[in-house]
Amino acid sequence: MRLPNLKAIRTRIRHAALGFDAWVNAALYDSGRSTGEGYGRFQAAMNRFSVRGWKRAAIDLTSEGVTIGTGGLLLMLALAQPAFNLTSENWLKQQDLAVTFLDRYGVEVGRRGIKHDDSLKLDEFPEIMIKALVSTEDRRFYEHWGIDPIGTMRALVNNSRGGGNVQGGSSITQQLAKNLFLTNERSLERKVNEAFLALWLEFHLTKNEILKLYLDRAYMGGGTFGAVAAADYYFGKPLKDISLAEAAMLAGLFKAPTKYAPHVNLPAARSRAVDVLHNMVEAGFVTEGQIQTALRNPATPVTRTRDITADYYLDWAFGEIKSMADAGKFRNDRVLTVKTPLDVAIQKRADEVVANVLRKSGDAYDVDEAAMVILDPDGALRAMVGGSDYGESQFNRATDALRQPGSSFKPYVYAAALSSGLFRPDTTVVDSPVCIGNWCPQNYGRSYSGRQPMWLAVAKSINTIPIKVSIALGKAMGISHEARAAKAGRQKIIETAHAMGITTPLTDSVSLPIGSAEVTVIDQAAAYAVFANGGKRAKPYAAMEVKNSSGEVIYRHADEKPEQVLSTQVVADMNYMLNKVVEEGTARRVQIEGVKIAGKTGTTNGYKDAWFVGYTGNYVAAVWYGNDDSTSTNKMTGGSLPAQTWHDVMEPAHQGIELKPLPGLKTPQAGAQAAAPSAPTNPAASNYGKLSRRSFEVISGVNGLFRAIESAPRTGSRVEAEGLRDLAGSVAEGGRPARARVETR
Repeated sequence: MRLPNLKAIRTRIRHAALGFDAWVNAALYDSGRSTGEGYGRFQAAMNRFSVRGWKRAAIDLTSEGVTIGTGGLLLMLALAQPAFNLTSENWLKQQDLAVTFLDRYGVEVGRRGIKHDDSLKLDEFPEIMIKALVSTEDRRFYEHWGIDPIGTMRALVNNSRGGGNVQGGSSITQQLAKNLFLTNERSLERKVNEAFLALWLEFHLTKNEILKLYLDRAYMGGGTFGAVAAADYYFGKPLKDISLAEAAMLAGLFKAPTKYAPHVNLPAARSRAVDVLHNMVEAGFVTEGQIQTALRNPATPVTRTRDITADYYLDWAFGEIKSMADAGKFRNDRVLTVKTPLDVAIQKRADEVVANVLRKSGDAYDVDEAAMVILDPDGALRAMVGGSDYGESQFNRATDALRQPGSSFKPYVYAAALSSGLFRPDTTVVDSPVCIGNWCPQNYGRSYSGRQPMWLAVAKSINTIPIKVSIALGKAMGISHEARAAKAGRQKIIETAHAMGITTPLTDSVSLPIGSAEVTVIDQAAAYAVFANGGKRAKPYAAMEVKNSSGEVIYRHADEKPEQVLSTQVVADMNYMLNKVVEEGTARRVQIEGVKIAGKTGTTNGYKDAWFVGYTGNYVAAVWYGNDDSTSTNKMTGGSLPAQTWHDVMEPAHQGIELKPLPGLKTPQAGAQAAAPSAPTNPAASNYGKLSRRSFEVISGVNGLFRAIESAPRTGSRVEAEGLRDLAGSVAEGGRPARARVETR
């Protein structure tokens, strides 16, 4: 057998490789040459379109304009999407609910919806009313497309000359968009949404339809919505019968209804009406001669008192009713009468106290706003304060503002700790430095107090203990790594807070256990109500009973059953610890004689938010003070204005009623009335003004003790009169007499 010639094989392979290389080189060369020739032909063809000078500049500018415009259009669509999501196919139909609200005793307190606003068609409105409105609010209303750049620029110029907010720049369409879809929150996002919604309204409605909706839906002060209701409220007459002077006064209310409401400040209302009359002349709607009679004879409103209108309450209640209607709870009924848990006496007191506190102490503490929610332990909404001035801002800080709770969040941490079985109120905890990664929390006083029972750590609002509790909760799950254990513990805390009633998403961060996640005032009140009612979820509600237009009851809240979210033992332990906060800790200012109170203060970093959330067996109330722009206050703490407000509202609320005990907390006052009632807040409190047999016994004992004071020995070792007065106080409180103080001189 002859072997192959290896040399010949290698030669053939080399020749084949050289041939392939030559083919590749030739192909690349031919391809490059073809491409070059093609590019040359393309360049020659394009040269025919080549321009120079001003033509080239115009083309370049047009090209850049198209590019930038396309990018701007895409950005506008992205910005518009959130605004358009607020609309729906039946957006206008959703506004046709007509709701009459009654307080807890069946007395009408207000209305919401279209029933009381839609009684006149636009062509039935007096012409002077429309002219007064358009000349003052949006002179170019019939010319612009929802946004008026010229009017906005004019407002900016006038405001710069006037040194403040002299003239508004929003069109009537923008204001209607805000009224229908948005809140009064002062933010860039709201203004962007308002602009896009104004364009959307202009596309879907005629100018007259927009004007009619605005005249019907605008807040006009005094709890009235719409020009029809305002004419009846301020002048006691139908809108079609108003005079020029009265139309000018009504038109002046649209931008600042509280500031210019004639029953609040008649001189300011008349001054504003004069401005409106001159605006009508400038717009060419009337002549100087026509307004002279109105100037000489200004409008005089009918006598009205500044009644409590509970507008923040009714706005929130109306929102709840709309949600229930959308869920089908009222079938197809659109005209409803709703009996609410509103207590007008408590509402009036809350409004007055908040206003007085801000007026007297707002400047000293650099604080402008406040909010308060008062619930029954089952979640019934008794009263709500959503801000310092509803006429100035209808944004409800009690329900819509997200604020950091500070230490008022800690009860959820301790509730999770007690529920785990790892801790009890008397469990020894150690206040000492603790760090998670490079984050190390510090206490308010920047010191540490060492070993102590957990109830004392709660009363002193120590920051290190909640962090250590979160770590312990995680380690109980078998996680040894400290940071991962803390994270697992925080998840348990978040679950507990949500189960108790916090509805907002809680951002998980290392500082969550000491109150860095944002919550609302109404959620805080609802969650603390779990402690007051024995552990049941207490969803806030404003509809006790709903009737349709035929008077048929179509909904009762009593038919709904609450969920048990905490054990009675955990509730009892939490009430014991949070009562210590009031009696021995940071919330001593809220104490009310004869009433057992539990609760927690809260103060955030930089003193931006101050809270007190507290409760008794009868009521739960959450109070917040701060600024809308989250600027720092002047070292305001939860134990200052919030605690003072809580006390000043709750003290009269507990007079003349039967005091209920806090679950698991023994108190001799349970079932009794609060001491020395001055005026009942509940008209149905039949026991008010009556003395029980025990009261007569207490009074007799006090009289006997004061007689003993007069005969007390005046020499040597003696029992001081002060000691006997202490005894008298003990007897009056129904408790066991304390040992008299003995003093030797």
